[in-house]
Amino acid sequence: MHPDNESELKNRVVQAAEATLSRQQYVSAIDVLCGMGLLVPTQVESWRKGRIDFLERVIQGNLNKISLSMSLFRQWAQAKGLKPSETRYVRSARSGTADLRFSKSGDPGIERSYRTHYVSPALSQRNQERLKEKLSKAALPVVFQVVRDTRCSECDAEMARNSFLLMEADKPLCLPCARLDDLEFLPSGEAALTRRAAKYSGRTAVVVRFSKTRGRYERQGILVEAAGLEKAEQECTADANERAAARARGAAQRRKQDGELVARMTKQIADLFPGCPPRDAAAIAQHTAVRGSGRVGRTAAGRKLEEPALVLAVAAAVRHKHTKYDALLAGGMERSLARQQVAHQVHAIMEAWRQ
Repeated sequence: MHPDNESELKNRVVQAAEATLSRQQYVSAIDVLCGMGLLVPTQVESWRKGRIDFLERVIQGNLNKISLSMSLFRQWAQAKGLKPSETRYVRSARSGTADLRFSKSGDPGIERSYRTHYVSPALSQRNQERLKEKLSKAALPVVFQVVRDTRCSECDAEMARNSFLLMEADKPLCLPCARLDDLEFLPSGEAALTRRAAKYSGRTAVVVRFSKTRGRYERQGILVEAAGLEKAEQECTADANERAAARARGAAQRRKQDGELVARMTKQIADLFPGCPPRDAAAIAQHTAVRGSGRVGRTAAGRKLEEPALVLAVAAAVRHKHTKYDALLAGGMERSLARQQVAHQVHAIMEAWRQ
């Protein structure tokens, strides 16, 4: 590699490593590769779940570049006086757990290099042990709810739509072949039951289904052992009244907090826009502060009543209620173009309200 290119690569390695160390007091090879943009976190997750045979397959760049990056990372860690700590990376397997593979060659030395983390001396021994335990824990296996008929790659059994399958090395397995057929499906919906069933079950798998409308996999529930589910159901039945009372108290507290936020937001909007009709100011605050809406009023800046966030909320309200913006969208116009067409009118109204 040309000296200038190697110097640039070293800077990228150091920047990624320094940023990670300051954030979490330890650095791994995966952290550095993700920080450099050579590795995508979602691909790491797929690899952790056994859907990618070795990690180097999805690392961007040739093996020489990857090898040099790892060498520069180790040199940086040694110069910083960080403590090396080897961690076992495993995935769930039919027989229990299996070691994850990093390199194309599978060479023990290369594998050990990838597995080694570098820990800050400031991290206590207890936290180092917790960290090692966390990183060496296998990710929960993911079971897919079948959206079209398919067949098991091992026993050739037909798997009808809405049945379950496990992907192993990109091959579908029915639950008997995956040794998960003794688990029971617990649909999503009851958080306490799900949490307790997962806690009391020695084996657990997450069930997902692909949503065509959203273009992503969505969680449907979990597979758990029957004994764990039974114990969880007994506990939930025993304290159902207590949990219902706690939910009612929590809901009342949230309503109170939301009401206080709307009142403070209404006052702040009125201060920023004295010409805004009081009814409009209250309606804007009420709309933008809806819990769980994702609107600007529920952002950290919105809850702190920061001016830029409230100005955006007012602009959105003006755009929808005082211009033909919604009609333009309904007529098929692109959102960005519709905004441009009404921008002058929105600005004029907001300036008038500021007077």
